[in-house]
Amino acid sequence: MDRAEIDTRIRTLIEPFNKKGVTITDDTTFANDLEFDSLTVMDFVAAIEDEFDIIISMNQQAEIETYGQLVDAVHKLQAERG
Repeated sequence: MDRAEIDTRIRTLIEPFNKKGVTITDDTTFANDLEFDSLTVMDFVAAIEDEFDIIISMNQQAEIETYGQLVDAVHKLQAERG
């Protein structure tokens, strides 16, 4: 699966969590721009893990601050899974 396809699927998943209708770019931050609290992050991560059949570790989650970083991380995890 290429990065563009992952991006499209994550955009669909983020819709219900994007309460303010923020325009999503690679530089969009979860904490500041989207104002995700820890519970929202947990629910969103769970949705991504289910969709892509991957596990995003707590360490990886801590490093992911922007939408673009998330897409890259999912892309990398997918590639590793083979």
